[in-house]
Amino acid sequence: MSAYRCPDLLVGGRWRPAAGEARVAIVDPATGETLDELALCSAADLQEALDAAGPAFEAWRQVPAHERCLRLERGVARIVGEADRIARLLTQEQGKPLAEARAECLMAADLIKWYAEEARRTYGRIVPARQPGTRMDVLKVPVGPVAAFSPWNFPLVLSARKLGGALAAGCPIVLKAAEETPASVAAMVACLADELPPGVIQLVYGVPAEVSQALVTSPVIRKVSFTGSVPVGRHLAQLAGRHLKRITLELGGHAPVIVCEDADLDRAVRQLVTHKFRNAGQACLAPTRFFVARRRYGAFLEAFTEAARGLKLGPGLQASTQMGPVANARRRTAVQDLVARSIACGARKLSGDAGLPTQGFFVAPTILADVPLHAPAMQEEPFGPVACLLPFDRLDEAIAMANGNAYGLAGYLYTDSARAMLQVSERLEVGSLAINGIGVSVPEAPFGGVKDSGHGSESGCEGIEAFLETRFNHHAA
Repeated sequence: MSAYRCPDLLVGGRWRPAAGEARVAIVDPATGETLDELALCSAADLQEALDAAGPAFEAWRQVPAHERCLRLERGVARIVGEADRIARLLTQEQGKPLAEARAECLMAADLIKWYAEEARRTYGRIVPARQPGTRMDVLKVPVGPVAAFSPWNFPLVLSARKLGGALAAGCPIVLKAAEETPASVAAMVACLADELPPGVIQLVYGVPAEVSQALVTSPVIRKVSFTGSVPVGRHLAQLAGRHLKRITLELGGHAPVIVCEDADLDRAVRQLVTHKFRNAGQACLAPTRFFVARRRYGAFLEAFTEAARGLKLGPGLQASTQMGPVANARRRTAVQDLVARSIACGARKLSGDAGLPTQGFFVAPTILADVPLHAPAMQEEPFGPVACLLPFDRLDEAIAMANGNAYGLAGYLYTDSARAMLQVSERLEVGSLAINGIGVSVPEAPFGGVKDSGHGSESGCEGIEAFLETRFNHHAA
């Protein structure tokens, strides 16, 4: 196995050690062993990053959009060329299978590439003038320095959404990436930084509350972008609101799946098992609450449980592994506690824990059948390999149950009925819906949630719009 080393900070165009004395251990989830210790930034480090962001904005905003596109595309080419190395770092520090890690790296590159191309399409418009000899136009201009916060579950993709949008729009960005997964993000950022003026992209790691307080409240920062939990999202929204900062939030999810009587069960089971247990279920868009037409419930439950039990668990660096560990001991404990509380409410556990690896933070794919709607697993985001199943008799009932909690990020529907497709697409309270498939997130389409799942969108033209201001100019002779 290649040696693992925690990265330095990238501040003001220079990779350098953090000035702070605090350290956190980076742990291999497959073994529980410490890989290295990450040095956390100090208040002085953050101030230096803020001091660099202002001049970087003046320089980067003047680079023509076509040139920004070319520079980002050269960085993307480096990411693709380094994909195997970056993926190995990600698997070491986060636990997901190596194939999933490589796919995430390439998806991150695809996101940044799409944003780079979109930089050339940030069109304004000409408004017909009211008087002769005058002109009225509308321009799209970069909002200014961005503070971005990305989590550990998909650290490359979720950082890339913010990096790509900000940089393509002409904004410098200070990225506070997750302390649990520092090396993979730093490797991706390094591929981009070589093409950019100093200070346009900066990377820090630190105590989350201290970093967010320093960045969000600074007058230098004009825009905040956060992906993470609902409680932290609420806190940052309040902080940004007090300082009138624009903010995009992509928060938790508890995705419902509606499987109608006419669904292709073989297709549904094959796709949903893969999607549910990808990254050990640690995905905000993972299908989690399964509402199945009663006449097909038994067949679906049997097939889904059998397929889940057949998944090969193990360290992510083993080629045969289909599902790795959860990311840390805290997550394992939280999942086990959620399952226990839900069983106490009447849910039936159909899967067992036999055969789990003895090292690391492994949780078996867990199927809970006949889960009451009030059970914790139906109301709290599991963020782990837990699937909750319940039958329904009428489509109206399924939609009501699917809408019956505070989340609204992604949803899934399996049916051949045009009427069911129309009803669910109009009434299901989610930001993204996949019908007879699992594709709810692609670079060219917006991704974001409703209700407690967030505010605003990333990806698509809406994603770059979040980093742009609209300016009206009225020219008189």
